[in-house]
This record gives sequence, structure tokens and C-alpha cells, in this order.
Amino acid sequence: MILRSILFNVAFYVNLAFWIIVLLPTLLVPRSIAWNGIHGWCRSSLWLQKVLAGTGYEIRGREHIPDGGYIVAAKHQSFFETFALVPLFPDPTYILKRELMWIPGFGWYLKKMRQIPVNRGKRSVALKAMTQRAVAEIAGGRQIMIFPEGTRRPAGAEPAYKYGVAHLYRETGATVVPVALNSGLFWPRRKFLRYPGTVVMEFLEPIGPGLSTDEFLATLQERIETASDRLIAEAAAAPNPPPLAVEIMKNRAAK
Repeated sequence: MILRSILFNVAFYVNLAFWIIVLLPTLLVPRSIAWNGIHGWCRSSLWLQKVLAGTGYEIRGREHIPDGGYIVAAKHQSFFETFALVPLFPDPTYILKRELMWIPGFGWYLKKMRQIPVNRGKRSVALKAMTQRAVAEIAGGRQIMIFPEGTRRPAGAEPAYKYGVAHLYRETGATVVPVALNSGLFWPRRKFLRYPGTVVMEFLEPIGPGLSTDEFLATLQERIETASDRLIAEAAAAPNPPPLAVEIMKNRAAK
């Protein structure tokens, strides 16, 4: 376990550095072409995780992914979903903290692919700017990628959904596709070890426009959390369950 985790972590970041260098020419081509290179990095990272860490992945609910522009609201437990979701969409744009745009190399590609930075220190100004960009990008047929809790949360932790996703839903009038997952069981946040098994990302029934802000947020949270809890229980019942899944289920049974 430790050796495989070391090999994967080293290979993952070496691979990232390799693609940052190799893809430099794509900074000069149209975004639609540059996505091919980004997808290459994402898929190679998934392959490394499978081969070196023994962690595969499964996508469920593809039939819930619509065409055109919409919002994708995903559970966020790990760095895994930040790149694993990318190849599933034609032209995604993530809502992310602006500090990521300042990272040499990596930040250049975020700007090239027209991701949406948010200044967390200026909430009202940031919310307005984020909304304006989101409306324009959805109108252009792009997919807005947002993590409703704002940051990574440990698998099994109490949900902490933020107002931003509800604001986007109301102001854009767009359909929202919820995504449940269990990535934190295999790639825990702020942890070194990587665990073998299968990460599941599940697209859930879309939420159409027209709900009140409170109704929307309650519906979104209920769908994502119910499905994510089910995925944790499913992982805990597997032949070789990740330790965190077993721990979470024991704690829940003890309550």
C-alpha cells in the first residue's frame, strides 16, 4: 500500500509536469483543439492511478447528462474529481479560487481554457462577477462546473453547502446536474495514501429551473448526499473495502 502510494504520487506529479511542458504549443491554438491535450493529461492520470495505485473508476448515470450549456454541481472529496470529470464534457469551465490561476504553468492553462476565478476575499463582488461569466458561458453552450461546498470535504462528513450554487441556479435559469461520488475513500484529502478499489462518480436526475432558492438547495443536497452515502455503504460492503468506508459505517451504526 505504502509503496504503491509513493509510486503513484511521484508518477502523478511527474506526469503533470510532463504535460505542462508538452502542451505549451496548445496555448497558441483555439480552445476547442487545446482540449484534446488536456484530455490526454486527464486520461493518463486515470491510467496511472489504476496501474500504480490499483484504483479504477466507474461512471454511472450518463443518461442524465444533457446537451448544451448547464451547471454541474458535484460532491468534492478529493483532487480526483477535479480532473476525472473533465473528459466527460465538451467544454467545461470550473468555478475555482483565483489563486490557482497564479500557479506557473498550470495557471496558464486555466486561463487558456477560460475557467472562472473567484476572489473569496470580496464575496459580493466575486458573486456578481462569477454570475456574469457563468451566464455568458452557458449561453455559449459551456458546462459550468461547481463544487457546492466550496472546498474538499472528507468522505462521510456533515454537508456544508454554500449559497453560491443556489445563486447561480436562480440567476442563470439553467438546469443543474448533481453528481455524487465516493472518491474520498480512495484518495483522502490531505492524505498521502491511495487505496485500491473503484471510485464511483454518479450523475443524478437533473434539477430543472423554476424552484425557489431554498427548494433548490434542499433538493440538491438531498440528492447528492443520499447518493454519496449509498456509494460509501456500497464500498464498505465490497470484498476488500477501503478502511475509511468501514470506519464511517461503524460510526454511523454506533449512533
